[in-house]
Amino acid sequence: MVVLVAGPEPAARFDRFFRRAGLPFIGLPDPSHALLRLYGQEVNLFKLGRMPAQVVIDCDGIVRWAHYGHSMADIPGSDELLAALDGVASMSRPA
Repeated sequence: MVVLVAGPEPAARFDRFFRRAGLPFIGLPDPSHALLRLYGQEVNLFKLGRMPAQVVIDCDGIVRWAHYGHSMADIPGSDELLAALDGVASMSRPA
């Protein structure tokens, strides 16, 4: 399983953030917002920009779980995200 985190920042800024935070994921800068648009992340200028979006996609490119937040505080907890990842991982494990 690979965890990929996409963000709208330019590559240099995104890389600095990932290095500073020591995140154990692959970071993918998406300054053109192509990937973020592809998976439906909402932009709401009245709420100061991009709404949170977490999407779990399997190796075949199928969305298996998604959460689209309605505010910056509307982000699922780690337990919920890990359960979603475990669910997708168990789908791909041999019986």
